Amino acid sequence: MLNNIAAILDAGLAASTNSYESISTVTVGSGGQSTISFTSIPATYKHLQIRITETFSGSGFNPKINFNSDTGSNYSWHYVLGDGSTTAAGAGANQTFMYLNSNVTSPTMTVHIVDILDYGNTNKNKTIKVLDGFDANGSGYAVLWSGNWRNTSAVSTIAITGGTFGQYSSFALYGIKG
Repeated sequence: MLNNIAAILDAGLAASTNSYESISTVTVGSGGQSTISFTSIPATYKHLQIRITETFSGSGFNPKINFNSDTGSNYSWHYVLGDGSTTAAGAGANQTFMYLNSNVTSPTMTVHIVDILDYGNTNKNKTIKVLDGFDANGSGYAVLWSGNWRNTSAVSTIAITGGTFGQYSSFALYGIKG
């Protein structure tokens, strides 16, 4: 894979789009939705990616992700955040979830790219990396998250919670070929 990336960068070409296959898409309807679920995820890919554009209803919003209905203290996460003038970092160990972004305090469209690495490998724990952010007329931020699910089971279901996702929020799950 690294050789492919190096060749693409060296040639100045865009990445091949046939490496990603759409598995499922959820678009939130009127009234919002508090849980986004992907179930019966096939074990035929190397990695998974979730592309999210979301807004929320209410105040204070912390999207979280869990795998296989596991809400035990089996997750860890850490992040680095920048808003153009300041930086922050944080971590959590023995958590019941992994965050997908920081506490957004006003309804703003936020984007996330979530990579779930080696999701089907039953010989190691699962790792995610997340790039997210938003712009609120110059007061937004960008965040790099990473997380770990201390379980060797293949990921077959994904739940995203943390508040009420607003109408038109979109969640697209892709399989990445190996």
